[in-house]
Amino acid sequence: MDTRIKLRVQGLTNSQIQSGAYALILAEEDGVRRIPIIVGTSEAQSIAIALERITPPRPLTHDLFATFAQAFGVRLCEVFIYKFEDGVFYSELLFEDGIKQIRLDSRTSDAIAIALRVKCDIYTTPEIVRECGVVLENSAEEKDKDDDSILALEPEEIHDETKLKKWLSLLDVDELSDRLDEAIADENYEYAKMYKDEIRRREEEGRSR
Repeated sequence: MDTRIKLRVQGLTNSQIQSGAYALILAEEDGVRRIPIIVGTSEAQSIAIALERITPPRPLTHDLFATFAQAFGVRLCEVFIYKFEDGVFYSELLFEDGIKQIRLDSRTSDAIAIALRVKCDIYTTPEIVRECGVVLENSAEEKDKDDDSILALEPEEIHDETKLKKWLSLLDVDELSDRLDEAIADENYEYAKMYKDEIRRREEEGRSR
């Protein structure tokens, strides 16, 4: 079972520790902890460009790397931040070409900049989250806002399996039952199974307590 923790890039902020540097904030996909990583100005600029979906007049190094890999049929599957030692985060990139997989060591800032361009997942270990993760004072409020924003979506608008599971978990039983009946009436059996599985999961969870 994969015990790694999925992360998302929350944004960049000026570093309060190191002058002229920036803090890259990574957040737990399903949690309230945040991991700040100090990055340099050029790396921060590259990450910001990817976050804002800005197309520079000429490709940056990270753009070139991503384009080169795609041109030769090499896919970046994931970024894994696997170690934190002496204030430094260590990361690796997992590539595959349809035949074999290979892992390459990388600076975390470079790994994140590339991951944003090819839209691959970012993971870390529970140990790193426990050691480096911080809970912001307004994290509970942010979580409520995240829950509200997810609830406002319909399942066909959610393309991430983790988010879809979270969306299902936020529905009350009555709404699940109503949606199940509606899906059956519309002969949408894929959604009907999804709602039925969630209802069954809750029933089994209730019996196990």
